[in-house]
Amino acid sequence: MKEKVYKILENVTDPEIPVLTIQDLGIVRDVRIEGEEAIEIVITPTYSGCPAMSVIAAHIKMELMANGFKNVKVTEVFSPAWTTDWLSESGKKKLKEYGIAPPVAQARLEKLLFQVPPSVNCPRCGSDKTNLISEFGSTSCKSLMRCDDCLEPFDYFKCH
Repeated sequence: MKEKVYKILENVTDPEIPVLTIQDLGIVRDVRIEGEEAIEIVITPTYSGCPAMSVIAAHIKMELMANGFKNVKVTEVFSPAWTTDWLSESGKKKLKEYGIAPPVAQARLEKLLFQVPPSVNCPRCGSDKTNLISEFGSTSCKSLMRCDDCLEPFDYFKCH
């Protein structure tokens, strides 16, 4: 039954980045089957206080109920904290195709150690000549960057 639930959860997308599923994001921590009727889905927010989590929880419940599950509970856990390391490779590819630069693992380490701005390739033209414009982008999980070659601004999914 767990496999069926995970398969159904592949239909639940992130309301802020609709090309990503919650599976792509890696926010589904566990599926707990309690008896024959009750299901608990354990999720971790990408950011503490992420406004999308209540919408995601509602979508999880609606999707499971639409597939015949009646007693659905969604629980948020904050430990361990979510990290961009949990993004699937498919999710990173989807981000890039959508026009958002995916997180760069090396950038996370450099930022933690030295506060060096990330070296990020432009998702539009592929150039590595990009600059951080603002640590805060269209949502709190993204930074705003600009490409020096094509001059286009773009979001970068921040590492954390």
